Parts: sequence; C-alpha cells; structure tokens
Amino acid sequence: MQFSAQEDIEVPIDTVFTMVSDFERFERMALRRGIDVRRVSGSAMPQAGTTWETEFKIRGKPRQITVVMTDCDRPSLMRFQSSSKGMNGDTVIELLALSQRRTRLLIETSLGAKTLPARLLLQSLKLGQSRFRRQFQTRLSEFARELEERHLHGV
Repeated sequence: MQFSAQEDIEVPIDTVFTMVSDFERFERMALRRGIDVRRVSGSAMPQAGTTWETEFKIRGKPRQITVVMTDCDRPSLMRFQSSSKGMNGDTVIELLALSQRRTRLLIETSLGAKTLPARLLLQSLKLGQSRFRRQFQTRLSEFARELEERHLHGV
C-alpha cells in the first residue's frame, strides 16, 4: 500500500529541514501519545544509521517497530525504513525549494506485509483508503501551518 501527501510551506528550505529533523521534539510528541520511543543509535543530528525502537498498541495488541534512517541528504531528503514482525515500510521525506522563502514538503510512504495477520491489517486500511489519505493530507497541512507559525514566532 502506498500513499503520499505534499504541502507548500512559507519557510526557507534549510529551516524546514531543521524543523522536520528535530527528532527530540518528535520523540517527546510520541511519548505524550503513549508510544514508547527509544533512540538506540545515532545523535540528535540527522544522519544515516540513526535507529529507533518503538512500542505501542494497535487494536489492543502491543506492536514493536524498528525505524532506521537509511539516507539523509541535507536539506532535501530523508529516508526511513521501518520493520516489525509482520510488516515493513519505507518513508521518504523530500523538500524542494520553490523560492528563497517557500518550500514544498512531500512525504511518501509504502507499507508491505510479511505475514497473514499483517496482510489483513493492510487490507482493512485499504478499505478505508480514501478516508485515511484525507486524514494524512489534513495532518500534513496542520503540520505545515505549525512550521510556519514556529518560523514566524522564532520558536
């Protein structure tokens, strides 16, 4: 299953990259949402090889996912691979400078199943695909507005 979303942001590309690669901020956000996140390698600076171990519940069952940053090309690209017992995923975050003060943020994600239960989970996502894609785009739009606000107020 593949999906993507893009948003244009009124912030320079270097600043967007810095905000999008603020891993400590995202780790804190995940913890507040009940997701256990541990960085097991790498530093606060974005670099290939940085690895996280996560644990959370989906449909009442605990899930563990390992996420590895496989590519980092400042200020235009970050690629992550994720894997669990039954699924694997690939996420690409691309930034494109549209002007000195405007950046396009594109996120593409693909998910694949390795086991029958994972295939069933993906199938249920596919059934609600249009709603899921709308939610994904809405959340990216909200995130883009938040980046603009943070840039405007120097946060």
